[in-house]
Amino acid sequence: MSTETRQTRPTSDLTNAVRQKHKEYLFPATIQYYQEPIVVTDAKGLRVRDADGNEYLDFFGGILTVSVGHGNEKVNSAIKAQVDRLSHISTLYPTLPAVELAERLARIAPGKLRQMCFTASGTEADETAVMMAELFTGRSEIIALRHGYSGRSMLAQSLTAHSTWRPLPTKIAGIKHAPTPYCYRCPMHLTYPSCGIACANDIDDIIRTTTTGRVAAFLAEPIQGVGGFITPPPEYFEAAVAIVRKYGGVFICDEVQTGFGRTGTTMWGIEHWGVEPEIMTMAKGVANGLPLGVTVCTPEIAASLKALTISTFGGNPVSCAAGNATVQFIEEENLPANAEAMGALLRAGLEELKRRFSKNLGDVRGMGLMQAVELVVDETAGDRTPAKELTNRVFEEARRRGLLIGKGGLDGNCFRIAPPMTVNASEVAEAVAILRESFESAGAS
Repeated sequence: MSTETRQTRPTSDLTNAVRQKHKEYLFPATIQYYQEPIVVTDAKGLRVRDADGNEYLDFFGGILTVSVGHGNEKVNSAIKAQVDRLSHISTLYPTLPAVELAERLARIAPGKLRQMCFTASGTEADETAVMMAELFTGRSEIIALRHGYSGRSMLAQSLTAHSTWRPLPTKIAGIKHAPTPYCYRCPMHLTYPSCGIACANDIDDIIRTTTTGRVAAFLAEPIQGVGGFITPPPEYFEAAVAIVRKYGGVFICDEVQTGFGRTGTTMWGIEHWGVEPEIMTMAKGVANGLPLGVTVCTPEIAASLKALTISTFGGNPVSCAAGNATVQFIEEENLPANAEAMGALLRAGLEELKRRFSKNLGDVRGMGLMQAVELVVDETAGDRTPAKELTNRVFEEARRRGLLIGKGGLDGNCFRIAPPMTVNASEVAEAVAILRESFESAGAS
């Protein structure tokens, strides 16, 4: 059956009630996808069902969080067993799940990263990373990237370089934003590779002209998530990190979205660029949906925190049990290799769509199972104006045909396509077919 012939079932009383209560009791700014938000009730593998009985193929995985599939039986079994034993105690008491996960993460972390702090979110992980960098270096100025996203706290919003995600002006002093390595929309109006990665080299000038010349850290995502899966060229991180280290800073690598094999072949996104960070943060995919954030440092940096610290929910036994089971499943099933293989199939399908809809599909980018498509007004005529209305139409058409994907980019004109890493070839083919029909129905050319 063609995906175009799928019928959306009538809206149920339950769906209407949930939508109404969400509108009544949650902050109005809490965004929801789609003109008529779907009320998700259950999911298994890559299939999600709503309160009306409609089924969807999930190619966004709860914002790259459901790393090993919805309802993964091995992860769920570990969660259920841990709930029966101990569900909460705080970091005041060591627990077996927490130390087992710490040991596991230390084993697979790159370079000299070994000691960690557990929190409950990626926002907290980035906050902790910045604190540790400042304590270790004795400095307070941070270099972040434009188009980057670090979370919801005051510091995280100050690090974030997206006006749509920043309700208040920068409140934290000493944060400087460098040009992002966005080759499709080069901020310096140059062309790679003849540009000589000017965006990375400009960090030297930013430090010398806008800081005291003594920086604490450079914080960056290997591939920018909310930014629209902006993927730097191969030379970028080696050059950028070398400059920051020249001025006494350390490298904080934000692996919240790229970690645990998502980018294919390697466990960590930054390994594709051959640079070892002094501090790394992770969250999302570490526990297949349970709240858990991790900041891991070298022992020297970890020792720089002399004050008392605690996290009420960090290292929660249930979240850590889920983390242990998730990482073990990723390793046993060699999901980084699957991400590489299925990512290649997905990328080939998206490249074919770009050839078919050459006017509006301006760029396809990403690594592994972290792929993006950027929509523009007319690529063939050199008009790269973001095609926001077309993006929204395709987005709605894909949902109507049973495919869930994400959006991103400063103008919301990028699709973020990142299914659970357990995805298979037939599911990739199904998703690409739905996207093709959705582009056609939305009027792309």
